[in-house]
Amino acid sequence: MDSSREASNPKFTRVLLKLSGEALMGEQGYGIDPQVVQYLANEIKDVVNGIQLSLVIGGGNIFRGIAASAVGMDRVAGDQMGMLATLINAVALQDALEKKGIATRLLSAIEVRTIAELFIRRRAMRHLEKGRVVIFAAGTGNPYFSTDTAAALRAMEVHAQIILKATKVDGIYDRDPHKFPDAVKFDELNYMDVLSRHLQVMDSTAISLCMDNRMPIIVFNLKEKGNIKRIIYGEKIGSIVKG
Repeated sequence: MDSSREASNPKFTRVLLKLSGEALMGEQGYGIDPQVVQYLANEIKDVVNGIQLSLVIGGGNIFRGIAASAVGMDRVAGDQMGMLATLINAVALQDALEKKGIATRLLSAIEVRTIAELFIRRRAMRHLEKGRVVIFAAGTGNPYFSTDTAAALRAMEVHAQIILKATKVDGIYDRDPHKFPDAVKFDELNYMDVLSRHLQVMDSTAISLCMDNRMPIIVFNLKEKGNIKRIIYGEKIGSIVKG
């Protein structure tokens, strides 16, 4: 691909990137790996010129409300703790991005005014228009909704053209390719295929929301350097879910 052509012709100019909390912990098994955060910051730095980028980050590397509720904790309390965990991850990524000279804004669905702005849709869109990377934290602000659903909701609210779902594998498979060597990869699926096959792309609420609003999702391997940029400039990477 011609580099001058690539620089002026991105396929997508307003993108929402969904990162799991687990992506930030690397091989540690818990918490935040600073090297992974730096890697993510570099990947984002490579694409921000001329691209309006927003991010939704999970909190599973620190706390998962649904797991806590399975062992007796109240689900609402557990989900609230999970929302706070996403804020920790968001602050870590914001710090890494700003140290690389990237303007950012952290918007939270719950009020933590000394750390983040409260999410207001028009404010988020204005930040994007000004070229700032917008990090959405605290999910939807409500229990019983995952950060996948938050990603779908925020993508619709800011009129993103696509959701990029970062994973540890190179697309969508019929079963876990790490456990089953004969797992079959899908290059393209529609939303009903994902729901009927119970494929672990995003939870059913998020998929249904994307289906109702015709929001495409690309699932890709975050660990392969340069994948975010390749997708934005039109290369066929990973698997796509669309209507």
